[in-house]
Amino acid sequence: MTKLLRFFRPSHQHTAFSATLLLMGAVTLSRVIGYVREAYIAYAFGAGPQTDAYVAAFTLPDWLNYIVAGGAASITFISIYTRFLAEKRDADAQKTFSVVITVMSAVMIVGTIITEIFTPQFVRWMFHGFSPAQVDLTVHLTRILLPAQIFFYVGGVVSAVLLSHRLFLFPAFGPLLYNLLIILGGVIGGRHFGIASLAYGALVGSVVGPFLASVIGAARIGTGYQPSFDILNPAFREWVKLSIPLMLGVSLVTADDWILRHYASSGVGDIARLNYAKRLFAVPIAVLGQATGQASLPFFARLFNEKRLKEFATTVNDSVYRVAAASFLATGWMMAAAFPLIDLVYRRGRFLVSDTQTTAVYFFWFSLSLALWSAQGLYARAFYAAGDTLTPMVAVTLITSASLPIYSLLFHKYGVIGLAFASDIGIGANLLALAWLLHYRKMVSLRTLRWDELGKSALTAVVAGTISLQVARGVAPFVSSHGSRIADVLQLALISVTWAAATTVGLWLLKSQLPNDLRRRKVTAYPAVAEGEGKEILGAGTQP
Repeated sequence: MTKLLRFFRPSHQHTAFSATLLLMGAVTLSRVIGYVREAYIAYAFGAGPQTDAYVAAFTLPDWLNYIVAGGAASITFISIYTRFLAEKRDADAQKTFSVVITVMSAVMIVGTIITEIFTPQFVRWMFHGFSPAQVDLTVHLTRILLPAQIFFYVGGVVSAVLLSHRLFLFPAFGPLLYNLLIILGGVIGGRHFGIASLAYGALVGSVVGPFLASVIGAARIGTGYQPSFDILNPAFREWVKLSIPLMLGVSLVTADDWILRHYASSGVGDIARLNYAKRLFAVPIAVLGQATGQASLPFFARLFNEKRLKEFATTVNDSVYRVAAASFLATGWMMAAAFPLIDLVYRRGRFLVSDTQTTAVYFFWFSLSLALWSAQGLYARAFYAAGDTLTPMVAVTLITSASLPIYSLLFHKYGVIGLAFASDIGIGANLLALAWLLHYRKMVSLRTLRWDELGKSALTAVVAGTISLQVARGVAPFVSSHGSRIADVLQLALISVTWAAATTVGLWLLKSQLPNDLRRRKVTAYPAVAEGEGKEILGAGTQP
């Protein structure tokens, strides 16, 4: 019990393994709250023009944060700050922190003012299928959400400081508070402000969650801040050099949502239904990929900065293998469970059965790319840990540009479902490019990836998913005649039991080592890591 309580102490310095567990737990809890948020939105506003406008309103704020802030908070800054800590240059670390916060906060404020002014022009260009009323509502909601990016940015940089000190508790629970405040905004102000209450909740949530939670954590460890516009500071200039590629490059990981919204704006409710499917799909991405990547970056950076390149490569490959293999298996269940899962999660209030059917189809096809989304984040962070942002961003920008005609072609040929196909293809190309570049540069060899185990997991996933899908279709007539929550739970239970049994038997017949690898905390092959990190490697034993 004492060890467990110490695990949740704000000042507890986590190992790679404990950081992964904490972040996966926090992300899971945050996604549960996120589900409540999405379920409330579906209940109160359904999948109509207002909801389309609300989802679309996040596009310009996200774009501002991406273009101006780049990956400063969790990517480039953390690499520099971690290096200073490893070299015992605490004063330089603190000074760099102050300069980055001061200069970029000023830039974010100016950027927010400019985007507030030109919001109407952007909305009309981006969402050409919106009615005049939708355009007006989207402009109104966007202007409420824009200032939140300042707090996201500052909170992100402060979180990077905490992560560099291996203090994960406060950064882990910032998103949870953010989601809670969105729900609270809707519950308290929904009757008076309508869907704008959600935007107000998001604004307040950005202050309380990502910003305030991280600032309190930093204050507890004595992180100092003094306003400074010393743009000639060498570390700040290094940070700018690393960040510019992230600011100018466009990754499909971020642009995918923007592209989906752009094309889907021509149909009423299409943006909302795509968003509901993508947000539910984001849950396993967050647990398997995001939590892994966020926890792994400081450890990747430390191994690379200490010139332990063989351990660096092995750790990256181990992380990718575990995450991708687990994602394959999860995909089998998700595709089989698409309809009852969407129905159980969203169908209530203004979200109808017809909305469930369409959203489930989108979710089914999004699920196919779970391993791709999860693994590409780890490969990207391997580059960032090595201080190379230019190579991956040039690559993913080219991939994004090449993907645009694919989105257009598949949308015009297959409609909105074609956008899901294009999303899968684009993120697959993204992953292949990053993996090949790491291999080509002899940083992380593709030859040493556990291809045999990945193949066993993929084969097991196909068989287990196919059997589970047949079970789902077999019981569908009985379930649909009831149309109740109990029927959804029953169908999910049957699918889950079938999937679990088929997965267990499949891995056993193929003599897969994956179950042991996922359970194993300690890896004796890394004695250098063992001394500093208790032999615990990130992911499932190794891992935003």
